[in-house]
Amino acid sequence: MTPFNRATAGAGAPAPVRIVHLGLGAFHRAHQAWYTQHASDAPEWGIAAFTGRRPDAAAALSAQDGLFTLIERGAEGDKFELITSIVEAHDGADVAALSRLVAAPSTAMVTLTITEAAYNLAADGTLDFTNPTVQSDIDVLRAITALETFDAGHGPAAVSAAGRLVQALVARRAAGTGPIAVVSCDNLANNATAARAAIGGLADVVDPALGAWVAENVSFVGTSIDRITPRTTEAEIALVQAECGYADSSPVVTEPFSDWVLSGDFPAGRPDWASAGAVFVDEIEHFENRKLWLLNGAHSLLAYAGQLRGHTTVAQALADPSCAAWITEFWDEAEANLPAEGLAIPAYRAALLERFGNARIAHHLAQIAMDGSSKLRMRAVPVLKAELGAGRSGAGAARMIAAWVAFLRQSHTTGADIADSAASDLLAALALGTGADLNALVAVLDAELAENADALAAVGAQIENLSAGE
Repeated sequence: MTPFNRATAGAGAPAPVRIVHLGLGAFHRAHQAWYTQHASDAPEWGIAAFTGRRPDAAAALSAQDGLFTLIERGAEGDKFELITSIVEAHDGADVAALSRLVAAPSTAMVTLTITEAAYNLAADGTLDFTNPTVQSDIDVLRAITALETFDAGHGPAAVSAAGRLVQALVARRAAGTGPIAVVSCDNLANNATAARAAIGGLADVVDPALGAWVAENVSFVGTSIDRITPRTTEAEIALVQAECGYADSSPVVTEPFSDWVLSGDFPAGRPDWASAGAVFVDEIEHFENRKLWLLNGAHSLLAYAGQLRGHTTVAQALADPSCAAWITEFWDEAEANLPAEGLAIPAYRAALLERFGNARIAHHLAQIAMDGSSKLRMRAVPVLKAELGAGRSGAGAARMIAAWVAFLRQSHTTGADIADSAASDLLAALALGTGADLNALVAVLDAELAENADALAAVGAQIENLSAGE
């Protein structure tokens, strides 16, 4: 079969690299890559993307010159689009290439989709210096900054995403190529603050002079991002070949809906993402919380409660009247703690129900359930604290945490893997046995919440209700 690349696809010459991305996954390709392609000045903005833990995606995309097919899966059918905005794909471990690209004067920003856990932050939002990976990166980066001349191509390299980016920023400082923006596109509350804590915090402890340079030259942009993107299967690969007539090893399936809200400075410029539908605001916190609580919170609730009730996808769980009622209850609590004006919450909720109910998007609950300890810290804990602080029950938020606890207990009992970056802490808590484990599990989410008797009682009551099928 004819190879699939820019020449055979008639994609034209690649745009110059001006964006470096960390976290080459399906969401980045369905979201930031799509917005960049649809910007009015798209020919000026190419993306060099780096993988996270494994090089597979980079190898597959490199063989296709960065091209891939986006399958927009609506309730009525599929639409196919060739995405050309990724012009280079690299193994995330290739820190020499990352340093070279970040140091280039043409590079204006680094975007991130590295997942919540990869920021390596403690529960208080600061860099977790007890994390062995963080400690290892500190040692490596101190050795690098102690060198009289910087050479990214030789010697040890940082391992974490933040560590690798700090190493690349050392190269940019050495090259004197000026300010740059770091744009977090991860589902984190105050993700700009989180990125600053992870990257700036690491730079500060490695070398105060480097930390001062980062503070002066790196702008951290906050975002609220939204586009449901389930895992691609062999069925989508076969579908693209049948419908488009070429063999794409790396298509991405997504929903028609997309949303992107950004806040912050771009000292070296940015694409005209507004022409593709992105929105730029001065204050982003309420938009972040709307998305984290209403969309992501509902997803987490369905992920645990739905699997406990035998469902495997979001659409299946939503069709369960009990799950649907629990979502409504949690949404009511979340809405009570969001501004009444400016967020169009009733319309947002209605759109979410339509999106969740799209059975043609097979969004698997097991995928959403991964790394629950870091996700619930932002999706359930703030709502439960706010509700209890207002003198209300917080039953909806408590039920989400209860479903997570019940799901972990079931996984522990059956011997199933616990896919969570805090798995060792969770397993230690579960080893205490049912009942005694509750306080320890909640403490993994939030130490303050674990000391709140009312919160523990609320979660305990919802665990009993779930066990009773209520």
